[in-house]
Amino acid sequence: MRLFLLTLLKFLVVCTLGYGALLFIWGSIFPDSHAANLSYRPASPGHFYTRIREARATHDVDLLFLGSSHAYRGFDPRIFEAEGIRTFNLGSSSQTPLQTRILLNRYLDQLKPEQVIFEVYPVTFELDGVESGIDLIANDRKDLELLGMSAEINHPLVWNTLVYGGMRAALGFDENLSEPVTRKEDTYIPGGFVEKRLEHFQPEKQPLHTWSINDYQWQAFQECLEMLRERDIRYTLVYAPVTDSLYYSYARRAEFDSLMASCGPYVNFNTRIALNDSLHFYDKHHLNQDGVQLFNRALIELLKTERK
Repeated sequence: MRLFLLTLLKFLVVCTLGYGALLFIWGSIFPDSHAANLSYRPASPGHFYTRIREARATHDVDLLFLGSSHAYRGFDPRIFEAEGIRTFNLGSSSQTPLQTRILLNRYLDQLKPEQVIFEVYPVTFELDGVESGIDLIANDRKDLELLGMSAEINHPLVWNTLVYGGMRAALGFDENLSEPVTRKEDTYIPGGFVEKRLEHFQPEKQPLHTWSINDYQWQAFQECLEMLRERDIRYTLVYAPVTDSLYYSYARRAEFDSLMASCGPYVNFNTRIALNDSLHFYDKHHLNQDGVQLFNRALIELLKTERK
């Protein structure tokens, strides 16, 4: 029996090392299109790599923005700066509460915001977190928190990306990466915002959408809010504007509003400001720069009212 266990242990060690070596070779040689269960793309679209590097050098902000691409494409620090409000945006593509929790653990005490604007969207509560998980693995440090996140998501794409990314980090392969400020129609603005070249959306009818909450995403969301409460940091949950055609295609809108309002101060800007699908959006759920201006000014007015 002892011999069998020792043989089994050796076999497992060899398999693990062999798998890691093959994974590293495969990921280094072949593009994503030939690696369905591996996607390691540092400095990829969304400028998350640049945003994280800037976050590490930023301290003591007035407002911290959290959330998905609706956050990093929706809150322009220049507009807030004009009102004397110093901000930083920690949004990332398809960011779910699992990734938000890690970002808060890493950067909240350094950024020390007076208030947090937490962008909420029904879809982010039902996502598995794979897309945002591999984005975080590729663009920030590799540690035990990412191991825990990978276990919660438990998807081969995330596990393989974590192993491959960890090996690259150990070998120092990504230490001298750089990211262009402008990539195609996107330009990175200091403070974490990505400005898109002005485009306009052609409205189209949307199919009926339903949503449901993923249990581990909801738990992570509650832990994020508890982190803020423990530090006595004010927060506001914000449903950023999407096109009317998309917003009204979602079922159970009132239920989502009620759920968010039960978690703290909450504002649904889809019912608060009037925007035009053609004039103020570049796709069905992202504001163009004209829309960003109107949305941000409305938020600033709300914040001023709250502070009176």
